[in-house]
Amino acid sequence: MTASRHVRSLITTPPSYEGSLGSVRGADGEDFPILKGMSMRRLVLAPGAIREPHWHANADELACCLSGDLLVSVLDTGDVFGAFTISAGEMFYITVGSLHTIENVGDVDAELIIVFSHERPEEFSLHGAFGAMTDAVLGNTFTLPSSDFAALKRDTSSALLVHRNGPAKVPASAAFPDPHKFGIASETPPIDHPYGTAHAARSQFWPALKNLAMYSILIPENGMREPHWHPNTAEMGYVHKGRARMSILDPDGSVDTYELQAGDAYFIPRSYPHQIEVIGDEEIHFLVFFDQPMPADIGYRTSTSSISREVLAATFGVTTGSLPTLPSTVDDPLIVERVNPLDRPS
Repeated sequence: MTASRHVRSLITTPPSYEGSLGSVRGADGEDFPILKGMSMRRLVLAPGAIREPHWHANADELACCLSGDLLVSVLDTGDVFGAFTISAGEMFYITVGSLHTIENVGDVDAELIIVFSHERPEEFSLHGAFGAMTDAVLGNTFTLPSSDFAALKRDTSSALLVHRNGPAKVPASAAFPDPHKFGIASETPPIDHPYGTAHAARSQFWPALKNLAMYSILIPENGMREPHWHPNTAEMGYVHKGRARMSILDPDGSVDTYELQAGDAYFIPRSYPHQIEVIGDEEIHFLVFFDQPMPADIGYRTSTSSISREVLAATFGVTTGSLPTLPSTVDDPLIVERVNPLDRPS
């Protein structure tokens, strides 16, 4: 199967950083031209590593922790501070312009999948921001002699990852609830079938969300994400484990069918019909991010329920007697049972 313009690997793509502190790999508008309004990074932090203090000038940020233990510090405005811990199955949300730091406070590597609400997110680091100012300006800012800043290594670049000297300092309050934080894995899934489950991080359950949302979807071999589309909502997904096959219809009538494996990111533009199913015996777990806080969904089952059999017969060029007995479906099931063997794409 040929490579798809809708897919990029976040395992093999060239890193923006890779070394003893971890790695940063991304899919954005520079090397993934189909993206619009979304981009993604896979961040791996080694023990003691820190994603340096930074902020994004044009994008909100939504992150999901897949492994490890992290301390996230946030400054939303001049006097609204927050610091909270994150572990596997938990998420955090940072609004545009808010200063934040991500620190591995555990003993093993930590992995985050991060999505931004822009295809080319712009970033400033605190290191770079200090480097833009003279010693005198900084001295006046902190009411200190300018000579106190002469020893600091400063320029306007960003190191991305830096190393902490000594043990982590985690305040006791970091375990408290925080509006930036959401435990998606511990929430009751709104979709829960023997053939698949979906946990949802959307503004209905997490009021802090403004421009992004995410579903964590687990589908075993006997399940399938039904063919569907999202009105006014783009989708960017990450395959955490398993192998899957997806088909997407483009407006020109072409069908792009491609295979996905762990570490792959994919992008579906707004309102494009698509479907996903398991390949092989292992269940698939994928994170599905959206560019709206309350993503809409129209599935094939509800679509045919909204149209009379006479109109459907005319649409497909058959008699009403030749139409399948399609079930009347009021609520979109999202995940359906696979009652037929896996077919091969035409």
